Amino acid sequence: MKNLNVDPKSIKKAIICKNVNSTTINEKINKTHIPKAGDVAIFRVMEIGKHTRLQTIGGNLKHILPGDLIMAAFGNRYATEQLEGYVPNSYQETYHILGQGGAIGVLTSIHKKLEDVGPTSLQLVGYVVENECQVINTKYLGYDPLPSSHLSINSSPQIILSLGTSMDSGKTTSAAFLARGIKQAGKKAAYIKLTGTVQAKDKSMVRDYGAELSIDFSDLGFPSTYMCSTEEILALFEQLLSQVKAIRPDYIIVEVADGLLQRETNALIRNARFNKLVAGVIFSSSDSISAISGANMLLSLGYNVIGVSGLFTTSPLLVKEVSEQSNHQVLDGENLMSEEVLKTLTHALNHGTIKREMASAV
Repeated sequence: MKNLNVDPKSIKKAIICKNVNSTTINEKINKTHIPKAGDVAIFRVMEIGKHTRLQTIGGNLKHILPGDLIMAAFGNRYATEQLEGYVPNSYQETYHILGQGGAIGVLTSIHKKLEDVGPTSLQLVGYVVENECQVINTKYLGYDPLPSSHLSINSSPQIILSLGTSMDSGKTTSAAFLARGIKQAGKKAAYIKLTGTVQAKDKSMVRDYGAELSIDFSDLGFPSTYMCSTEEILALFEQLLSQVKAIRPDYIIVEVADGLLQRETNALIRNARFNKLVAGVIFSSSDSISAISGANMLLSLGYNVIGVSGLFTTSPLLVKEVSEQSNHQVLDGENLMSEEVLKTLTHALNHGTIKREMASAV
């Protein structure tokens, strides 16, 4: 350790810092360095709020207590059911944990259900550096980012998007169920979570359900993708695609976080290059009217909507409403996990009938 008398073994390292090997801390630049998303630092826990545990190496959760030291990275967060926060453009007396995978910033807003709890607050101890003053940044640590212009269109493997109306609408569950169904049918699926805030739960779930390979943006060092440019996300997508294509999957399931109106998601689905890469979409929703309106929005943008799924499918009444008020195929968990889902995919992806028939009706 440089400049500080800190035992490296006492530091709880967040999963976003899994590829950071330096133990050199420089506290002299705390007030002069303007942090960027991905910059790594050591923080002291001051007060426990919403986040009581930190996701560490291997996805294990460790409890954190006042006085603990953690290694984490600056990152923005957009979470409609939880927190909104940003990387500050100047030194702050107090920082906050925005995500348990190690995204740190300054809170801007919090969901009303969490107002009484508040955020977990931190104090900056010092930046993690190499060569004494070069702040380590996790983004693409050990990788050379590919320009998004490398994105190419080919027929195999086919890319299936898992999109939804909002946070917690069932996108990851739909992706996991679909991975299970593809495996049951004797085919190979890979999973990419392209956007969101670092935490290993989603990719672990889809892997456990049957994805041969399950990776996300944080594997390339992104604490989150909130406030990234579309070009940066497309470059990230190309890097992730190159990794999953190495296992030669039949299908690649790609989840894009949050809802269709969220900043990065909305920009991606309106991007022509991204659109052309996508063979079809499974759209998840928590209610019937948003299932229909969201799927129709995707049709209007030229996407092939394979079916609608998500939380609403647990209610027979909501399923009935969607079935009676639209031509969208409802895919519940049983449908998606059955080997018969391969017939649904083959029909929709080979013929594109859903997209062509429904686009004119939007």
